[in-house]
Amino acid sequence: MQCKPLLGLASLSLLSLSTLTFNLLSPPQNIRAQPTNISQEEKIVAQAPLNRVVIVFASRRDTADLEKKVALITDFLAKESGLTVEGIVADETAAVEALRSNRANVAFLGGRAALKAEQLTGARMYLAEVRPDYSGGKTYKSVLVVKKNSPLKTLGTEKQTLSQLKGKKMAFASRTSGSGYIMPTSAFVGQGLVADPDNYKQFFSQVIYGDGYSSALQAVLRGQVDVAAVSEYALNPPWITKAEVEQLRVLWSIPGVPAHGIVIDDSLPVATRDKLIKALLQLNKPENNAMFKTLYNSTQLVKVNHDQHLASMRTALQRAKIEP
Repeated sequence: MQCKPLLGLASLSLLSLSTLTFNLLSPPQNIRAQPTNISQEEKIVAQAPLNRVVIVFASRRDTADLEKKVALITDFLAKESGLTVEGIVADETAAVEALRSNRANVAFLGGRAALKAEQLTGARMYLAEVRPDYSGGKTYKSVLVVKKNSPLKTLGTEKQTLSQLKGKKMAFASRTSGSGYIMPTSAFVGQGLVADPDNYKQFFSQVIYGDGYSSALQAVLRGQVDVAAVSEYALNPPWITKAEVEQLRVLWSIPGVPAHGIVIDDSLPVATRDKLIKALLQLNKPENNAMFKTLYNSTQLVKVNHDQHLASMRTALQRAKIEP
């Protein structure tokens, strides 16, 4: 029922985050602390119901006053579930490290970070958000954006459209963005235009990496690049103004980017996990939904199958030869 901010962590490595940033919290009980040689029966006993849940809420640029909002959400979840619920605000890299280093057992993550958490801790995504600016409900589109008066055209096929970009200047939202880097890179590799991201310099005349959607879009607006890769929902305030939106158009769309969601570590006992999921779904009720909407602009949480929901991101990472 506390919200403990952990800010400014993006530049720290995964290995250093554990000792430098998460010593504010004692590890949740029973998380991967059992000796490796104990029996299955002993493991089951060791994972008796755990009543403390630590949730990391990933920071996002389009959400203000996140700490206050997290405090309201965790208070609500505690009352609904009967659990002790604590909230932390941190970036996604820090959130995954919190799961790995046993300082948290739940996190609100995007697709790539969720797959990294699965790789490191066995965590899985159980709920995904639905937003009105996601064209697919619980999925959204990666879009390549150009100026409205750009000579680049949307042609009949993906390969024809993307082939026009040879020799052009390209801006990716960041090297970690699912919609602003991973999905479009998968498309360029899948169409045989580049072998991997290291070969971009042989296809584009220049590649820049922003620090988010806004910076990539501003590069197009200022004429610094010909095209930018962002999420479809970035073509709205607060990422850019309505006047700036009118100066841009979508050259190509790549559907199926998995929505962010609730990832739960495999160490959390099933009974506790079920209580938490039940409480989280109560946020969908009309009387609670306004509070939930203020968190990430989401309107609903829906149950998802981890493997199915994240399949497109997993495929994109593998095709693009990018590590989760």
